Amino acid sequence: MSSQEAVKVVVGLGDRAYDILIGSGLVARAGAEIAARLPGIRAAIITDENVAAAHLAALSESLEKAGIASTAITLPAGEKTKSFAALQQVVDGVLAARLERGDAVIALGGGVIGDLAGFAAGIVRRGMNFIQMPTSLLAQVDSSVGGKTGINSAHGKNLVGVFHQPRLVLADTDVLDTLPRREFRAGYAEVAKYGLIDRPDFFAWLERNWQEIFAGGPARAEAIAQSCRAKADVVARDEFETGDRALLNLGHTFGHALEAATGYDGTRLVHGEGVAIGMALAHRFSARMNLASPDDAARVEAHLRAVGLPWRMPDIPGQLPDAERLLAYIAQDKKVSRGKLTFILTRGIGQSFIAKDVPASEVLAFLRENHPE
Repeated sequence: MSSQEAVKVVVGLGDRAYDILIGSGLVARAGAEIAARLPGIRAAIITDENVAAAHLAALSESLEKAGIASTAITLPAGEKTKSFAALQQVVDGVLAARLERGDAVIALGGGVIGDLAGFAAGIVRRGMNFIQMPTSLLAQVDSSVGGKTGINSAHGKNLVGVFHQPRLVLADTDVLDTLPRREFRAGYAEVAKYGLIDRPDFFAWLERNWQEIFAGGPARAEAIAQSCRAKADVVARDEFETGDRALLNLGHTFGHALEAATGYDGTRLVHGEGVAIGMALAHRFSARMNLASPDDAARVEAHLRAVGLPWRMPDIPGQLPDAERLLAYIAQDKKVSRGKLTFILTRGIGQSFIAKDVPASEVLAFLRENHPE
C-alpha cells in the first residue's frame, strides 16, 4: 500500500470533522498533508526519545519540504511522562518557540505522547491546532482518535485533561515495523476490544487472521481501519462520553486499577496488557453475575493467550495490593459517578453494555477470587 492509496476514515463532527489516513509512507508525506489542511502554519513536534531516534528526522524533513518551520520537544519514553512536570515542559517549549494559536502541536509517538501533547494543545493559548501521528498500534487504533487528552495523577490514571479533537490523524503503518513485539501485542488488545464491544464478526475475523496482523500483511491495515471506523462511529455519536462512548472503556476499569496498583511501571504492566486482563476479568465477572456464559469468557481468554497477552492477575510480575486496595483504585477511577461503581459488562461476545450501580461487595468478592494470593 503506497501513501497515495492510504485508507481514509472520517470522524464526523460537523465543521470539526477530520480525516484519519492509514497507510504506508505517511511520515514522509506528513508535510504535504498538513500544509494542504493548515496552510502557513508553524509547528511544535512533541515526541519521546525512542520515537525521535527512529522517525523525527524524517518528519522534520517532510515538514521543511512543505514550508512548515518546526521545533521539536523530546521527552523520556514511558507512562511516567504523562505528568504535570512533563506538561509544563511541553507548554513552556511551545510558548518559547513563539507559536501562535493558529499554529499546530504535532504528537509523534504512542498514547502517552498523544495524550500529553493533546492536552498541551488544548490549553496553550486556549486551544491550538493538534495533529496526531501515532507510532504504536495502540495509539493508531484507539488513543489518537476521539480527542480525549490528559495526564495521570497520584490519585489515578487520566484524571486531569480536556477533550480536544485533532485536525488530522496520520497513521503510518510502516512505523509499526520498529515497534517492540510486546508493545504491538499490547496495542492488539485494543483491536480485539472493538470486536468484543459490538462487532462479534470482527472478533471472529481476528481469531482467524491475528497471525497475519502480527506479520504485517494486508490484514494489519484492515484491522487498523476497522478499529478506527468503530471508534469514529462512537465518537461521532457521543463526543464527550455522556452515553455509549463509555463502551470503549471495556476492560479499562479493571485495567486502570491494575496499572495504578503497579505504580505505572511499564516493566511490569503496560496499558494494553492492563486492558487485556481487564477485558478477561470483565467477561469472567459478567459470567459470575449470570449475565453471560462462562464459555464466552473462556473464548476471550483463549484468544488473548494465543496472541501472547496476559489475561489474569497472576500474569503480572511482582506482588499486587490486596483486593480491598484494588477496589479502592477502581472506586477512584473516573468511570465512577457519585460513588456508584460503573462497569462495562457483557451478555456475550460483541454484546457489551454499561452497568451502573454495580455492588461493591460483588466486585470485592470477585477480586478476592481472582487475586494471585
